Amino acid sequence: MIQLRKVSKQFGARVKAVDAIDLSVRRGEIFGFLGPNGAGKTTTIKMITGILSPDEGDIAVNGYDMRAEPLQAKRSFGFVPDDPNVFPRLKAIEYLRFMGDIYAVPANERKERIAQLAGRLGLDEALTERIQSYSHGMRQKLMIMGALLHDPDLWILDEPMTGLDPRSSFVLKEMMRQQADRGKTVFFSTHVLDVAEKICDRVAVIDRGRILFCGSITEMKHQFRKEGSLESMFLDLVEQVETAGEHV
Repeated sequence: MIQLRKVSKQFGARVKAVDAIDLSVRRGEIFGFLGPNGAGKTTTIKMITGILSPDEGDIAVNGYDMRAEPLQAKRSFGFVPDDPNVFPRLKAIEYLRFMGDIYAVPANERKERIAQLAGRLGLDEALTERIQSYSHGMRQKLMIMGALLHDPDLWILDEPMTGLDPRSSFVLKEMMRQQADRGKTVFFSTHVLDVAEKICDRVAVIDRGRILFCGSITEMKHQFRKEGSLESMFLDLVEQVETAGEHV
């Protein structure tokens, strides 16, 4: 579903935000992308979604080369960015109709899908309000609805839990599991490590632009010979890299 080969991105003269990473995300799994602030998570996601172009390397999404077939690739996934502040003067239903037009969702299917998603996420009574009147959490839920309207094979979510109330977070996690159980794929970044530990089939840890680990939580415990939580292993892993960097 997602293939990265030796992908790099540099901003400025010295520091690479993403440094020659390889990554493979499989069909039918929930894949967590973890790392501290400034680790390269959002830059990587922006390259996967075609918002940024890599300086080096190749990216394929759902079998489409992001350089050679960008439109086909972008039609095949739904993307929720880390900032939900878009089109504030539109009404929520206008935004959803706009998204439906972009992805050519038939009118009957669109209406049914909007009603289903709005009901699950608790926005069914607020769709005629302008987005600028929405709270951060409501905007986040609207972005999720817009990204899922065309029922894509791949969800790409950048910090999707931010701003969500506990019920909506639970519903989103439930939807992510259902998506994977249908043979589709969820790729998401998060700072909430206990969420990643509970729902991810595999995770990758990135720091200073490099992938430090990729695999299941069980494989991580075996590799580091540790029976602690994902949080404790993550902190140990990042601390080792930061300590090594201080001595370079």
